[in-house]
Amino acid sequence: MAGKITVMGAGSWGTTFAKVLADAGTEVVLWARRRDVADGIAETRQNRDYLPGVALPAPLTSTSDPRLALDGADTVVLAVPSQTLRNNLTAWRALLPAGATLVSLAKGVELGTLKRMSEVVVDVTGVPDDQVAVVSGPNLAKEIAEEQPTATVIACRDHDRAVALQRACTTGYFRPYTITDVVGCELGGACKNVIALSCGMADGLGFGANTLATLMTRGLAETSRLGAALGADPLTFAGLAGLGDLVASCSSPLSRNRTFGARLGRGETMAQAQAAVGGQVAEGVKSCSSIRELALRHGVEMPITEVVHRVCHDGFDLSEMAGALIGRKTRPER
Repeated sequence: MAGKITVMGAGSWGTTFAKVLADAGTEVVLWARRRDVADGIAETRQNRDYLPGVALPAPLTSTSDPRLALDGADTVVLAVPSQTLRNNLTAWRALLPAGATLVSLAKGVELGTLKRMSEVVVDVTGVPDDQVAVVSGPNLAKEIAEEQPTATVIACRDHDRAVALQRACTTGYFRPYTITDVVGCELGGACKNVIALSCGMADGLGFGANTLATLMTRGLAETSRLGAALGADPLTFAGLAGLGDLVASCSSPLSRNRTFGARLGRGETMAQAQAAVGGQVAEGVKSCSSIRELALRHGVEMPITEVVHRVCHDGFDLSEMAGALIGRKTRPER
């Protein structure tokens, strides 16, 4: 994957991934929706809005012009929120270089269509699905930007494309692995947002380690059930894109979903919780509804996802969350 890589989206994760690519020696252009953000990166070598205090390396350039950003790109990394991916990609479709590998960093299931992000990319662009890769894992942006050691998974049906991206983003602090199970990789990333919300809610309610471990473990079980119904490799959920991402998101205060859930658990409203995380809605708040619908479509039980959906969208009393889950009919673990 020699040549130029473009990252479309200059939020915290998009900027961090662009930094990783540049640190790996890759020519990278970072597109920002706002001109002031792009200009600020060029002038100060920092993204002060989304990644303050982190120096960005010289091989990274920035622009707010999508035509300039995408011109001549061999790989296009899509770093926008999951529910905005379709509209953004539609606007960029005519500018995408033919044959470029399209990489999704978003973690979610689209509302309405119930499509995974790679499916949205294929739907909008018409490219074959083996031209689309996804990146997922325990990837809290702030820690990676600080060059703390971490690993990730690059999933693509075309193994050679995954390996090419792997080579382009391997650094002394960022270790990517490859798999061909795109379905499992994406479901792990989407569902962990919902489980992280539930863990935050439990923490906000004052519950301890046993409750959090229970939610994480049973959350992984319901994610695996959905994955099995959709043809994912069960081993994916025991790896970085499954268990790894789940543990990081459910246990770290840097996780927006966990933080959002904790504020709800402490009695804040949805609006108050949203304001506390910078005015952005945590991905799991929206994805819990689409994941729930996807599970219903395939006859898969996802009780934690169901409760999170009811809390976020149906006015369910959060104090009754534990009873709703613990009070379910007992059964064998497997």
